[in-house]
Amino acid sequence: MFNRIQASARKALLVSSAALVLAVPSVFAQTASTAPSGDRWLHVRVIDSSGKGETVRVNVPLDLAEKVLPTINKNRLHNGKVKIEDSKMNDVDLRAMVDAIRSAKDGEYVTVQGTDQDVRVAKSGGHLIVHVNEKNGKKSEKSGNKQEVEVKIPMKVIDALFSAGKDELDLVAALHALSAQGDTELVSVKDSENTVRVWLDSKNVSD
Repeated sequence: MFNRIQASARKALLVSSAALVLAVPSVFAQTASTAPSGDRWLHVRVIDSSGKGETVRVNVPLDLAEKVLPTINKNRLHNGKVKIEDSKMNDVDLRAMVDAIRSAKDGEYVTVQGTDQDVRVAKSGGHLIVHVNEKNGKKSEKSGNKQEVEVKIPMKVIDALFSAGKDELDLVAALHALSAQGDTELVSVKDSENTVRVWLDSKNVSD
């Protein structure tokens, strides 16, 4: 049961952040409009480390994303909301879990040191943090793809994300909540093929 809860917590955060990240290119492709420099900007940077030398940078003003997302209706994305398979994964109610975490004190909730990877789930300063570090074990050596993932999401953004109806994630509400946050790093992924970074600040260009 503990392993199922651990896996569900990691999956919930990764699904939430991935939903936001995947929505960004769609928003960017819809319009070439720009916003005033004082607005909040969401940045995505992907660097190919496999030898191709490709780098992708996406910079999107949050207020533009809030306006454009409801106009996109493709696959599971409709009216600014993403349909998910089931609000319960591995017999764990994610909404109930979010409610419990919201009222809980700061601290480390899950710390797992395994032969293949270390996992840490914690709450600190109003943020939920998931950190996964894959070790040089047999699994990593076989795949040749050691990976380190860190997701740091403000609790207010998570609350907004889960404010939609059953089996939905409200991306527009999450972006609106995100606009009230200060400069912050949201997602960092490093492996042998790519380095991915997602962050929020007031600059209209990425570093």
